[in-house]
Amino acid sequence: MAETKTQQQTALGDVAARQLAIATRTVPQMVTIFPRWLTRLLNWVPVESGVYRLNKVKNATQIEVDCSSRDEKILPQTFVDYVENPREYNLAAVQTIVDVHTRVSDLYSKPYNQISEQLRLAIETIKERQESELINNANYGLLHSVASEQRVKTRTGAPTPDDLDELIAKVWKEPGFFLLHPLAIAAFGRECTRRGVPPPTISLFGSQFITWRGIPLIPSDKVPIVKGKTKIILLRTGESRQGVVGLFQPGLQGEQTPGLSVRFMGINEKAIASYLVSLYCSLAVLVDDAIAVLDDVEIGNYHEYKYQ
Repeated sequence: MAETKTQQQTALGDVAARQLAIATRTVPQMVTIFPRWLTRLLNWVPVESGVYRLNKVKNATQIEVDCSSRDEKILPQTFVDYVENPREYNLAAVQTIVDVHTRVSDLYSKPYNQISEQLRLAIETIKERQESELINNANYGLLHSVASEQRVKTRTGAPTPDDLDELIAKVWKEPGFFLLHPLAIAAFGRECTRRGVPPPTISLFGSQFITWRGIPLIPSDKVPIVKGKTKIILLRTGESRQGVVGLFQPGLQGEQTPGLSVRFMGINEKAIASYLVSLYCSLAVLVDDAIAVLDDVEIGNYHEYKYQ
């Protein structure tokens, strides 16, 4: 057998040379971060003491008025009565504690500060949970705040333009936007393509959104899908429009953004520094016709297109 000759190195190799090189690094990337359009599009109302009392008029149809006439007939006498026990919304807390060893933060914080990055990623996760709760929370979430008369079922299973028109008829007073899963948007697009009515697009926040009747379809992966079916929400936003409003606590100690704070908790005997991250939020539907939901939306229907 021929002996294998070891090739002698004649120049500095890549492995050794790389030890002297400066690599361009990124901050930690996290696939679970999404745009969170819902929190951007909601109108947010500051809440004192963590309680939002929603006062409503009782028997609004019994308020009597008269159109002015030329005769001198007696005008109606009336008053506006209020609900005696209005609903109160309490702010929910989304919290976590971020632990960072002081040795790590002291030695390995260039070019990126370890504490800042740990807090940034924790805050992103908390905000993702916030949007999920705004949609799905059993006490105040959008899907659990819809009156029975504001629920619509699909005609054929797949989301069609007719179905979205039914939702608009339920929230016809200044509707703001549809909120639905990205797969539901794709399913609606297929139904529009089949009917030859491609929906137009608009630009919001530097991104493109398809629309129906001028109302944007806003994607959110927090809208649940169960056994191939999901829901489509249409809502009106704003306190002045008697719509849906987000609630937050202002003036928090260590406030980073409205309703979110970061507070240093101290360093324990193991030299681990702890930071409390808290976000206080809730959501209120001011009147029943501010929101409607399309139920039983099938997202798995596809069509075969034949070209002549």
